[in-house]
Amino acid sequence: MRKLENQVAVITGSGSGIGQATALAFAREGASVVVADTNLQAAQETVSLIHTQEQQGTEPLEGARAAAFHANVTAATDASALIAFTIQTFGRIDILVNNAGIGVTGTVLTTSEEDWDRIFAVNVKGIFQCSRAAIPQMIEQGAGVIINVSSIVALVAVVDRAAYGASKGAVLALTKAMAADHVKDNIRVNCVCPGTIDTPWVGQMVQSYADPEDARRKMVARQPVGRLGTAEEVAAAILYLVSPEAAFATGSALVIDGGFTAFKLPV
Repeated sequence: MRKLENQVAVITGSGSGIGQATALAFAREGASVVVADTNLQAAQETVSLIHTQEQQGTEPLEGARAAAFHANVTAATDASALIAFTIQTFGRIDILVNNAGIGVTGTVLTTSEEDWDRIFAVNVKGIFQCSRAAIPQMIEQGAGVIINVSSIVALVAVVDRAAYGASKGAVLALTKAMAADHVKDNIRVNCVCPGTIDTPWVGQMVQSYADPEDARRKMVARQPVGRLGTAEEVAAAILYLVSPEAAFATGSALVIDGGFTAFKLPV
């Protein structure tokens, strides 16, 4: 039996990157998946991938069920509509992966107030809105699992990431608070803390530097394992945390960073 047979999962920001890889991994394990993203076309493309499994080395899924939904996670109305759509379409919600997030480079001196507010709205308020909408249904069902996507910058400092680091630190703290508040409701809440992962967002950030090739070389050079992580590797960690094998894990932070936080490295 597949690990997520008869489970229904909502994954925000799943039109690309870690979210998309997670949606595909969940579908392969039998879950029905609602692919939520601000880019509806990207969400629909993920759904198409779930239905056809057109990635090299994978087999087509029989009876895979997935649906795309356009949502701005910072808006309470969108978050509520997302959960209502999920229940209407699949009858329940067992798993919520709060993956939607954005990043911005800068120190407290170079980060604009607008960027500061925007990054907290998506990275922190988005988790609050979606979780607040989903938890009552999970309580009614008697169980649920929530995974928040944080970052290693919640654990260690990385230069030129003041707002991003502050927001992901808040995600880690919120994860622990939610876990404590809802452990008696049989709702497990954990987070993953990825290192530098080779996703479209990292690619865009690299391109923002004056010398993108040099910026990417420096990113790779600071990884103890000598490469960036992949979205599929983070998705595998998320899959573990939502699976029955992780039934004793709640309020935890799983680091997937190629050893970055384990060694003293130049920033």
